[in-house]
Amino acid sequence: MALIHYPVINKNGDTIASAITNLDLHDIARLAKTFGLPAFYVVTPLKDQQELAGKIVSHWTGGLGATLNPKRREALELIWIKDSLEEVLAHIQEQTNRVPKTVVTSARKIKGRISFSMFRDMLKDGNPYVLILGTGWGLSEHLIAGADYVLEPVGGAANYNHLSVRSAAAIIMDRLIGDFKTENASCS
Repeated sequence: MALIHYPVINKNGDTIASAITNLDLHDIARLAKTFGLPAFYVVTPLKDQQELAGKIVSHWTGGLGATLNPKRREALELIWIKDSLEEVLAHIQEQTNRVPKTVVTSARKIKGRISFSMFRDMLKDGNPYVLILGTGWGLSEHLIAGADYVLEPVGGAANYNHLSVRSAAAIIMDRLIGDFKTENASCS
């Protein structure tokens, strides 16, 4: 999973770099650990934001936080801070010896999107995929257009769709992996 801070858009549709938040790092890392993901990538080209993320991660993985909360340490050890999505893809390829497929998320209904069940079936093929989530008001059009797949949006009962990225990530993981593991679990 990759959390993109650039290129994302603001409420006016301008391409921006968004700020890293402490809550996103903690909650999405815990989510990644819970669902068995091998890595959680935090993507920003901004050096000050990379330093901030690095300080947060190091506090919980090697500092006092690691001693006080070993469970949090386990989760935050999954975080890799990268300059760009290209660096993420190169890292995954280096780790797996295969080119990963990109699956982007958007709250917008984009033509040609894949369903959760289709992506869940794709995950069974053993190939590497990276699920890409956007901060701000979502991923830039350029990034979406360059993806291999666009995942259908998380929908609710109301005509309102502006979830926090942490909430959307949790729902997506449950729909993809929670059900997948449950379907394939054996009863004893």
